[in-house]
Parts: sequence; structure tokens; C-alpha cells
Amino acid sequence: MGGITELLPATREDAYGPVSGAVFKIERGKEGEKISYIRMFSGAVGLRDRLRFSGDGEDKVTALEVFDRGAAVRQDSVDAGRIARLWGLNGVRIGDAVGEPREPKGGRYFAPPTLETVVYPQRSEDKGALPIALSQLADQDPLINVHQDDDRQEIYVSLYGEVQKEIIQATLKDEFGVEAGFRETTPICIERPTGTGAAVELLPKARSLTTPFLATIGLRIERAALDSGVRFELDVQVGSIPIHVYKTVGAFHEAMERTVLETLRQGIYGWEVTDCTVIMTDCDFQAPPRRWPGTAAYDFRLLTPLVLMSALKRAGTFVCEPIHPFRLEIPADTLGTMAPMLARLRADPETQERRGDTYVLGGGIPAARIRGLQQQLPALTRGEGLLECDLKVACYQPVTGKPPIRPRTDQNPLNRKEYLVRVTRRI
Repeated sequence: MGGITELLPATREDAYGPVSGAVFKIERGKEGEKISYIRMFSGAVGLRDRLRFSGDGEDKVTALEVFDRGAAVRQDSVDAGRIARLWGLNGVRIGDAVGEPREPKGGRYFAPPTLETVVYPQRSEDKGALPIALSQLADQDPLINVHQDDDRQEIYVSLYGEVQKEIIQATLKDEFGVEAGFRETTPICIERPTGTGAAVELLPKARSLTTPFLATIGLRIERAALDSGVRFELDVQVGSIPIHVYKTVGAFHEAMERTVLETLRQGIYGWEVTDCTVIMTDCDFQAPPRRWPGTAAYDFRLLTPLVLMSALKRAGTFVCEPIHPFRLEIPADTLGTMAPMLARLRADPETQERRGDTYVLGGGIPAARIRGLQQQLPALTRGEGLLECDLKVACYQPVTGKPPIRPRTDQNPLNRKEYLVRVTRRI
């Protein structure tokens, strides 16, 4: 009872403040409709209210139940301090903030998954049902990060470990009637810039097949501190920004930042690029004449990936793989056989302590090698070895040898000709 008050402190509700809440659970009704469980921190939400949630989402509340002494009761509104079930929020996901977001005290609770695999239907009749079922599972657990490679017709999910495969497989079969299989699990790497690179595309006199974008964009990408993420900055004159398109400098900054972040999800080797600063150094546009449109928003949106990838190629990147901390307890007489095996798996025992007849080893191991250690440990330690890996914590270290390449799922701005062919079809 003392732990409840110490570890789960009460929050202060504000009935008269702005609408603020959090989605902590999602389930499906009998007709497949999405039902969101929401904890309200301040304000009140009523039937037919339009409710904003994380990102740019907004939906209308079509039905509402408030929990009262264990039961969910139909009501017209839910106020601060209560928990409710809401219908109508079709775009919401677990973890989304509704209304005004609250800053979490502890930051992230979980690091992103460091493994991924391809999911495929084992029966041809499940080909259409599988992506729908996975999309609904992603609503319940956004960390599985479902994404599709349209060129290869493959669906990827992110994982923390092999056991999660079995859970997803069983859930797909039991709840959706879909029989799924999985390919080999691979680590999710990242890319970090090696140095600094810059590139610029100048405003053409007219659109052409080789230069279809009426815009000038110059970008410089620089290394930043480890684990700092990606930061975007403007270093251009206000007069060079197409206010007739974006209305305000803030809207232009936000649109450019969104495009930069989207582009950096796939770097030179196909992995997400992080720990860098991207600076816009050049900007220009063509004002529209009376009877002909000038620069449009898509000019900046579609030209940015070309310029950014050119700058990134000049900066260079190196691929880093995820490393998880581990703790290993083994019988003292098995250390001689365990040491070579740990070396083959590229596990790095940074600490070693003898406790009677037991050795306790601690260090880091690549995410891709944890499964191998789990499988070999019982045979090498007579079943007495104990392995603990913290999958919620990961650091990234440069890959030794040839860097792994991840297949691209975007329009491939690394190849100018291919990129222009693809995007000009959309214009």
C-alpha cells in the first residue's frame, strides 16, 4: 500500500483547464469499430465534440461511456479525473495525447525496438486481410511499427525479441483468423553523418524534365552530439521564403522540417539518419504571374529529398548497430568454454566478478546476437547459466566490416533519374 502512493503519485485534475487527456488502451467493438480508453487530466469532452489528438489528427466523438464504480455508463460528457471509453476517434493510437499534450515527467518509457522481420501470409486467401490485421495491432501497440515495401510487396514489423513473433502470430490467428509466417529477424541499424556536406539546386527559368521544380533550395548537414536526434534550422532571408504559399515563416519552417525528417528515415545505406543538424542555407521561389501558377508547395516538398541526399552523400555516413547490456551468471568451471563463444558473438564482457562457484559477467552484446547466446547457453553451462538482457536500453556502435544495406521503400532520391521519373508522375 505504501508503494502505491510512492510509485504511483496522484495527478492534479483541472476541471476548468483546456481539454487534455491520454489514450492508454484501444479495442474493437462487435462491428470492428475502434473504441479508445482515455484518462482525462483537465477540461471536459462531450458528445459530438471534435477532439484533437497527437499529430494533425482530429475526429468527432460519436459515443461516450464513463467508468463509475467499475462499470462503464453511457453519459453525455467526461470531465477531469475520470476514465472513459470513446467512439469515433478512428485515427487515434495508444499513447496519443488528446487535446493539449502533457509533458511526461520521466520521458520515454521504452526505447524503440531494435529488431525487425518480414511478415507474410501462409495462405493466399489471407493476403488482403494480413495488412488490415497488422494495422489494427499497430493501433494497440505502435512500437511494432508496421510499414510496407510496395515495390517488393513485403510487410515489416519491429520487434524486441523472438518471443514477440510468437505473440503476434498467435494474436493474428486467434483474433483475426489470419495465419502468418515470419522471415529471419534482423537488427535495425542507424546511420550517423561522418562529416559535413552541402548541396544546392537553383531556381530554373522554366520547368523541364531534368529540373521540374520552381525553387531554390540549399541545405547543409552537420554531425551533432550522440543521441541528440535531428534538428532543422533556417538560415535564409525572410524575403526569400514563399509566403504566398505557406502564409507564415513558421508554417514554412514546419513544412520543411517535416520533409527533412521524412527524408532522413532512409539514408545512404537505407537506415534512418540521426544525430545531425540540417541547415537551410539558400531559398528562392518564382512569384505567380496573373494567369500562370508560380512556385507551389510541392516544389519545395519534392526538391528537398534530392538536395538533402546530395548533401548527405558529400558528408558521408557510417552505419551503427544496436547494442544491449547483458548480465550473465555461469558456473566458474565453464568460463573457458564460454569466453570463445562470447567472442564469436561479438559480446563484450566489460566486467567480470567471481562469487564462489559462479562468475558474473556484464557488458554489451549486439541485438542480432542475443538469440544465438540464448540458444547456446544451456549446452555450454549444463543448464545452469542465467542470462539477462535489457531490451529497453540500447546504445549504437559502428558496424565493423562491410555495412549492411536496407532495401529502400521511398522514391530513391539517391538516384536523380529514377527519382524524377517517379515523382513527376505524381505532379
